Amino acid sequence: MKKMNKQLIECVPNISEGRDTAKIKAITSVVETVEGVKLLDIDPGNATNRTVITFVGEPENVIEAAFLLIKKAASLIDMSKHSGEHPRFGATDVCPLVPISGITLEETAVFAHKLGERVGKELGIPGYFYENAAKQEKRRNLANCRSGEYEGLKERLGNPEWKPDFGPAEFNAAVAKSGATAISARDFLIAYNVNLNTTSTRRANAIAFDIREAGRVKYENGVTGKKVLDKNGEPVRIPGKLKAVKGIGWYIEEYGIAQISYNLTNISITSMHVAFDETVKSATERGLRVTGSELIGLIPLKAMLDAGDYFLKKQERSLGISEEEKIKIAVKSLGLDDLKPFNPKEKIIEYLLEDTASKKLIDFTVKGFAEETAGESMAPGGGSISAYVGALGVSLGTMVANLSAHNAGWDAKWEFYSDWAVKGQAYKNKLLFLVDEDTNAFNKIIDGFRMSKSNNEEIVARLEAIENATKYATEIPFQVMETAYNSMEVMQAMIAEGMQTSLSDAGVGILCARTAVIGAYFNVRINAKDIKDRVYAEEILNKAKTVYNKTIKIENEVMEYIDSKM
Repeated sequence: MKKMNKQLIECVPNISEGRDTAKIKAITSVVETVEGVKLLDIDPGNATNRTVITFVGEPENVIEAAFLLIKKAASLIDMSKHSGEHPRFGATDVCPLVPISGITLEETAVFAHKLGERVGKELGIPGYFYENAAKQEKRRNLANCRSGEYEGLKERLGNPEWKPDFGPAEFNAAVAKSGATAISARDFLIAYNVNLNTTSTRRANAIAFDIREAGRVKYENGVTGKKVLDKNGEPVRIPGKLKAVKGIGWYIEEYGIAQISYNLTNISITSMHVAFDETVKSATERGLRVTGSELIGLIPLKAMLDAGDYFLKKQERSLGISEEEKIKIAVKSLGLDDLKPFNPKEKIIEYLLEDTASKKLIDFTVKGFAEETAGESMAPGGGSISAYVGALGVSLGTMVANLSAHNAGWDAKWEFYSDWAVKGQAYKNKLLFLVDEDTNAFNKIIDGFRMSKSNNEEIVARLEAIENATKYATEIPFQVMETAYNSMEVMQAMIAEGMQTSLSDAGVGILCARTAVIGAYFNVRINAKDIKDRVYAEEILNKAKTVYNKTIKIENEVMEYIDSKM
């Protein structure tokens, strides 16, 4: 798929208002006034009296939006009157920046510092840099910066050891209203709550201590008596089961249950599904039951797909199912819809970043695709149709693999068929991408011909653009040829070792792949005729001819085999 080249960062401010919808709307609406910034999610919590906001864009635009949000929150939220279950010390309590694309964590930290300095100077709001933006080691941990919360802020600002990194070091009237703000640069963090069948905060905390990296303080008599101290006089801790996990237990009046609230600070170390399963184990040992879980804010697509794969493996089911189906498995297995409906289109960051304005061929209905093709426009044409036929072909092969993996009596070979189904899905996804990309490639040629040619410089630029576009329009159908040809291995494997009752399905898959190769070959040849660079043209034509010949050979062999079995 196409990759984004521009720098993108995510901003996830948490404001200390989760109940007044008018205030929340007024605060979040300023984000959308900044061009190039996309507001992705607004997640209010009644019990916590806190709203998690997520937006994304290029760094300069994002920090402008963050500044405006912090300013608006300070004008509408009075921290002297605030109460809620979640730790907090400011109207905009925390404002982390997260690198998404084309930018490092270190570079993101520079933007965090830029934002903080502006907040301090222009708004008079004190604050601290934490995590990867921290300027002192002891300030890396948010809990240290926020210790004492809003109620202890006056004393904290007066302590020379905790002089703010930006803004005034005094608890004046304006600060009494706005509180302080913590700004950071950090890796992607998942805020994740696990639901319990109890109202006991103490028991929820006990499980949190079992799981979180920091674990629990060690006492002389297990859970009572004096704290055990090390040689430096610091409490000895019993580490929890999982790294890169923070967690506490709390009671949520809104739902009438206790939850364990986790921050998964590095999902490559501890994933959401591992945190869930370990919590289930710990809860069971303590006579409790996990009823589901709750995602706060957004999650990367990969994390959801990894969860789907994890639970499919536990069930000994094929992993070669669609992305949508994997997400359904993840949602149901984690109980993400336990408290309220879970909409992947609103919670998965990649889905929210999709360009919904542009019309994609692959999003058409079958009827709509046919009617669009049959219209007066030259696109979609044979290239897009070839790619789509190829996608249908390998989809049939993938279907046979999934059916075989699930076939009674074949349990010992489920992983074999699963591996083939996963390969099939990858080929299918590539071919579906090429459906639209073939049309895009054709449109690039048209754009080249529409360029101005009023002087020599423009004529040269126009000819260069047409040449490059024509090369690209030749490369895309060649990719269709290669992908469709390679996808035939899935059907070949299923013809040989899949369910024989589906032999005809795999055979049709071969025929579709062959059609895709031949159809795309037509496009390679006709587009290559217009390429001025004949060395390049002859090279791609020779490669295409080789793929064509190998495809016809496989088709003949497979048809001969199928004929022998029918």
